[in-house]
Amino acid sequence: MLLIPAIDLRAGACVRLFQGDFAAETRYPLSAQELLMRYRALGASWLHVVDLDGAREGTLANLALIHALASQRALQLQVGGGVRDAAIIDDLLQRGVARVVIGSAAVERPEEVGLWLRRYGPERICLGFDVRLDALAVPRLQTRGWQQASPCTLWAAVERFADHGLEHVLCTDIERDGALAGPNLALYGEAMRRYPQLRWQASGGIAGAADLRALAGLGVPAAISGKALLEQRMSCEELRPFLPNA
Repeated sequence: MLLIPAIDLRAGACVRLFQGDFAAETRYPLSAQELLMRYRALGASWLHVVDLDGAREGTLANLALIHALASQRALQLQVGGGVRDAAIIDDLLQRGVARVVIGSAAVERPEEVGLWLRRYGPERICLGFDVRLDALAVPRLQTRGWQQASPCTLWAAVERFADHGLEHVLCTDIERDGALAGPNLALYGEAMRRYPQLRWQASGGIAGAADLRALAGLGVPAAISGKALLEQRMSCEELRPFLPNA
């Protein structure tokens, strides 16, 4: 399983939210550049970057910083947050971003996003689905920076793109995000059972190496970690099996 470190940007600063709440923000003193180099030194090959301002407002507010990070080619960048039109995808890919994450648009305009998958190719586009479990533990989607609820389930959303070559899907359990309470293994286990052909990325709740091993045991191809890595809760030795260049 591949571990992908995550950086969340808000007004140029590296932050983490608790359960998707913009009012529950923790700011970190390290810059995005410093974190990129730290994760490269650890042996990471990818970096996941989220423009939180863009996710909520629909326009990437940290674009200049993302351009600067991508231009170094130090790590392959996967970027999301407010990507809602083809012009932004073109801009990011031309500036050196390796893969673009489409979130709200995939829920609200699936036909158009299906065309993007075909146009750019399944390796360059990842669909990012943020979910909250309902009373029956069914994962239902949240959009617009986790501010709007959708009746659509995760499984129905994935099915919409079955004929468009979908390969990469990032799924975040919002209730686990930033909580260091462990990932939702039942959710990701079901995702792997339903769609074993997809390159799932599990996000939310990772607190330590035991969580990484548990996800790997389910066969999950990749995991996203933000807070646990920011706060250095795992040693280099623990991380080594999940970082290809360690």
